[in-house]
Amino acid sequence: MFPWLLIVLMSVFMESQAITQDTDAELAGARAYLRISERLGTAGQITYDEIGAVKKAGFDIVINLAPADEERNQLEGYLVTEQGMAYIQIPVSWEEPSQRDLQLFFDVMKANKDRQVFVHCFANMRVSAFVYLYRTLLLGESEDVARADLAKIWDPATRPQWAAFIEEARKAAGPR
Repeated sequence: MFPWLLIVLMSVFMESQAITQDTDAELAGARAYLRISERLGTAGQITYDEIGAVKKAGFDIVINLAPADEERNQLEGYLVTEQGMAYIQIPVSWEEPSQRDLQLFFDVMKANKDRQVFVHCFANMRVSAFVYLYRTLLLGESEDVARADLAKIWDPATRPQWAAFIEEARKAAGPR
């Protein structure tokens, strides 16, 4: 490779990183915010005031995995679409997460693989488990890398229903 080409590529990468950090700055205060990649970010429940920051960070779609709650997210769908982003809500039960909901999440992620997606729930626990499974089972990412991001939020082994949910999804996916 030509040395000048390497310098150009490095400067483009560094500029991209700086832009992501700058645009994410307003989301830093969002509950359990975690930027997974250039195209994927996760968090706990965002406030109505943080919706503009989600848009400013470059996200095109907001996926909410929390059930509807009058206090927490009553106007969220309206405010997200008012900002020009798409809004999808998949109400995942905390006590009984389902493989059906996981498959719907996978389908939505596949359909939007070329867009910037922001996924949230109340505490980023449902989301981090779903995103972990998406990354390892569908994208084929490293178990260690995806597990490290999951551990930044929580350990699903502390909740039997979530440990069983993850194990069931891994078994359904078959050997890797």
